[in-house]
Amino acid sequence: MNIPFLNLKHINAQYRTALIEAASRVIDSGWYIQGKEVREFEQEFAAFCDSENCIGVANGLDALTLVLRAWKEQGRLKDGDEVIVPGNTYIASILAISENRLVPVLVEPDERTYNLCPYKVEAAITSRTKVVLAVHLYGQLADMPAILEIARRYDLLVLEDAAQAHGASRQGRKAGNWGEAAGFSFYPGKNLGALGDAGAVTTQDDELARMVRTLGNYGSRRKYEHSVKGVNSRLDEIQAAFLRVKLRNLEEEIVQRRRLASTYLANINNEIVALPTVSDMQAHVFHLFVVRSPRREAFINHLHESGVGSLVHYPLPPHKQLTYSELNASYPLCERLANEVVSIPLYPGLTDEQQAFVIESINAFR
Repeated sequence: MNIPFLNLKHINAQYRTALIEAASRVIDSGWYIQGKEVREFEQEFAAFCDSENCIGVANGLDALTLVLRAWKEQGRLKDGDEVIVPGNTYIASILAISENRLVPVLVEPDERTYNLCPYKVEAAITSRTKVVLAVHLYGQLADMPAILEIARRYDLLVLEDAAQAHGASRQGRKAGNWGEAAGFSFYPGKNLGALGDAGAVTTQDDELARMVRTLGNYGSRRKYEHSVKGVNSRLDEIQAAFLRVKLRNLEEEIVQRRRLASTYLANINNEIVALPTVSDMQAHVFHLFVVRSPRREAFINHLHESGVGSLVHYPLPPHKQLTYSELNASYPLCERLANEVVSIPLYPGLTDEQQAFVIESINAFR
């Protein structure tokens, strides 16, 4: 049996007819930028997140970058301000900070959940700290109640990196509705994935929403009038149309992901393969199912030889990347995680037979 880590062709095939109809609708409309499909998707995704505002942008990195830039335009941030961020995140979280001439302050994560640790956040706060960037890694929310309590005490802004957390929640409150703003990615492999690059910002702050939209539209609120130095970062009409199709089925797909994750948690039994810690099954959306092994290379080779695909998210943490050599610091837990984590197949359409084979293969590793 050959089981790929992710089968996007299979996932999207179930929506083929609706996706073709959506594409045809856009083509026939004659309006391809900032039209009806984007407006409708923004309203629908805002409602899904229980947020007042959603602004479609070109990708998830731009979503984070534009929020930080908007706060600078509003005078809430300035060059050199510090942003606390988990050190085991994808590099996009860090790039958004440095792109705005802000200073990333990396902290070690919670070893159980891999998410931002509130205690380490508080320990890292200085007089220059202005933002906490909470990354909801793998589909499970960070401890947002504790993070928000710290942010209130120190008068800090909170930005959610919700690129992997569409529909995830904590205490009944969804990702994208905790911080002052949140950035989402709709990269094709995400739980809500476009057929190309796409992203969005959600916020309850109407003025922030207007500034983000202005910045992403060349700094313009009215055609040919530019109030700030903006960029071109807009959600395409055709991707918005595709996302509207898939958003309608997102909750159903999350249920499938939870069922698959529950089966893994109940049946994987190997002392050299550690399972993830799940705080609440009904709040986690399992963008990834990440296990750990101190013998990762041998484990990955064993899976490959068995016909089971896997990936590593992420093999080299940001502070070890050449582009961030100036960080010049040691984060032992981040480095250990980077050397041990392995993502195994979990996606809608993975059959019971395929999953049983994955479990059998993992349990057979010695």
